[in-house]
Amino acid sequence: MVLTRAFQGWLTALVMTLAALFAVAAEADSLDSFLTELAPADLVPGAEAFGPVRNDVPAAPVLKAGETVAYAFLTSDFVGTTGYSGKPIHVVAAIDTDAVLTGVKLVKHSEPIVLIGIPNSKMVKLTESYAGLDLKAEAAAGGDAHDLDIISGATVTIMVIDDSLVRAGIKVARALGLGGLSPVQADGPKREVDLARDEVADWTTLAGDGSVRRMTLDVGQINAAFEATGDARAIKRPESGAPDDTFFDMHMALVSVPSIGKSLLGEAEYRNLQSWLKEGEHAILVLGRGSYSFKGSGYVRGGIFDRIQLIQGDASVRFFDKQHKRLGALATDDSPSFTELDLFKIPADAEFDPAEPFRLQLLVQRSVGALERAFLTFDLGYKLPEQYLLPAAPAPKVVADDTGEAAAKAALWQRIWKDRTLEIGVLGVMLLVLTGVFFFQFQATVNARTFYWFRIGYLTVTLVFLGWYANAQLSVVNLMALAGSLRSGFSWDAFLLDPLVFIQWFAVAAALLFWGRGAYCGWLCPFGALQELTNKIARAFKVPQITLPWGLHERLWPAKYMIFLGLFGISMVSIPLAETYAEVEPFKTAIILKFVRDWPFVVFAVALLLAGLLIERFYCRYLCPLGAALAIPARVRMFDWLRRYKECGSPCQTCANECPVQAIHPSGEINPNECVNCLHCQVLYQSEAKCPVVIKQLKRRAKTGSPAPDVTLGRPPANHPNANRTKVS
Repeated sequence: MVLTRAFQGWLTALVMTLAALFAVAAEADSLDSFLTELAPADLVPGAEAFGPVRNDVPAAPVLKAGETVAYAFLTSDFVGTTGYSGKPIHVVAAIDTDAVLTGVKLVKHSEPIVLIGIPNSKMVKLTESYAGLDLKAEAAAGGDAHDLDIISGATVTIMVIDDSLVRAGIKVARALGLGGLSPVQADGPKREVDLARDEVADWTTLAGDGSVRRMTLDVGQINAAFEATGDARAIKRPESGAPDDTFFDMHMALVSVPSIGKSLLGEAEYRNLQSWLKEGEHAILVLGRGSYSFKGSGYVRGGIFDRIQLIQGDASVRFFDKQHKRLGALATDDSPSFTELDLFKIPADAEFDPAEPFRLQLLVQRSVGALERAFLTFDLGYKLPEQYLLPAAPAPKVVADDTGEAAAKAALWQRIWKDRTLEIGVLGVMLLVLTGVFFFQFQATVNARTFYWFRIGYLTVTLVFLGWYANAQLSVVNLMALAGSLRSGFSWDAFLLDPLVFIQWFAVAAALLFWGRGAYCGWLCPFGALQELTNKIARAFKVPQITLPWGLHERLWPAKYMIFLGLFGISMVSIPLAETYAEVEPFKTAIILKFVRDWPFVVFAVALLLAGLLIERFYCRYLCPLGAALAIPARVRMFDWLRRYKECGSPCQTCANECPVQAIHPSGEINPNECVNCLHCQVLYQSEAKCPVVIKQLKRRAKTGSPAPDVTLGRPPANHPNANRTKVS
């Protein structure tokens, strides 16, 4: 009873301690906690302090001389993209009022390839290089306005950091209205135009309430604007006329709104406008006077108005002649006179929202040479007055956007899959070829020499392409990440980020049902291929081979299972710690990083390969936790494919002696947990030079004059010894 109570007390204390640790960890992963570890100048040069985190948007002002010059934010507060570990990569960045990143700091991550593979300094340096990124350009280009730098061996991690920084930065800019980026409502109904309102008003009323917006510039102002550019050629060619002469006087109105359209166009012309517009289309009226024309002559030459464009949010619309109509006169009696009166149609595919602000940008050009021009742009902003809109629905949260977040995550992994189409295709061919070999293994192993060089070639492709080129080496870390994901809330996103690894795991799952673990270990594992190929080279140079006594060999088998169970147990407590101990796998050193690593890791990997020169696949046999992990579910495989004679093991030991990994018991049984499906035993099964059963049968037939076995087509005649085969596993 005392022991029971003591145990219960110890268990309660352990649970409370773990809960406290998790609570501290959860609290630590916040913008407030990370800012205490950073200096303001790390994010904005010359900054002196951080302000409190805002309540509406999780961003903290960065202060310089008491003024807010930027806002600091944590990427994981805005986007949910997880790294290869299945956890977010936490990056703190600052964005200024012009929507440009002023500083970026990698503050926390759980990526195993970075923790123990790639120097953290490389990741920090690359992350900090995002300072100066213009998020206005990224918003306009859908996040593709910059070049993506990649560190070999950490492609997924870099793409997650890139995606998180760009998407989170754009969300912050929109939420705070930085750089002119307008907020995007993630959910909830949009504002709609009140189509029932059709009161007619005069010009004075429309101009006064903002239904008609105006922008004007005189000659003196336009000359001063070109002087401010510092372009000497443009300054030498000033606009002629008195400084107070009108250069341009431009007005704009959204005439697809019934009340505005009927007031400015009149009833008849408004009906013509409605018949011209199709569903989802809108129209603006642009009026101009002065020495500069907003239409120019480009639309005559090429069908496009090259001096104006409509901009709303990230979208822009340029107008073609088919989207244009001239207007003879305004219906308002008190309006001024204009030299240009033009209607422009906004197409439906522009996704224009009349309830949201937009602007008409005017391009002003000045000739500075025979074929050269200098340019300036001026914006005429427009926002539909409230009286033309239906009452607003409750405002949704700007940052919360589960649907958009899911779409962005899907877009990221789809982008990765699209970029790796060639590699996916090659892997698909490799899997099809291997499947064909396994299904028709008797035919594939008929000719020993042909099959030998086929296997050498396949393993070379596995090593060079899957391993050193594509970095698609499976690892026990994948399984630990899967286990962690199942405990914390499974999501496909992290696993879909590496298409070759994802496809291989699905292929392995299917292969376990048919052939066991050997389909991967014997053919698709790059490190396994490296061991076998280096052993072949060693044999070619007459390096002596060591065959362990069966008793010792059999007792060394469990070592890899113990390693796997130990790693799995550690992962239940701490996945990062388990990932550190998973360095028992030399895969990162030899395959992912190609031996470019700190010397202890290189020495360990080389030592395993040297052992493999004397004992073929030494690591696979005794130490590989991934092989052990695959062997456990492989026990449920549905078929036994390897063919055996009843004489195998008693008395014949040919296959047992030549098995590259000693997976055949002296009694003749093949241990499926240790077999790598190299199919060498199937080559021997048909060998007329090595298999005693086949040799004996051939000698008997030679004496009696019976025809020789027909193995050229991969099937024995009725009297061939293979016709009465047995299968043992």
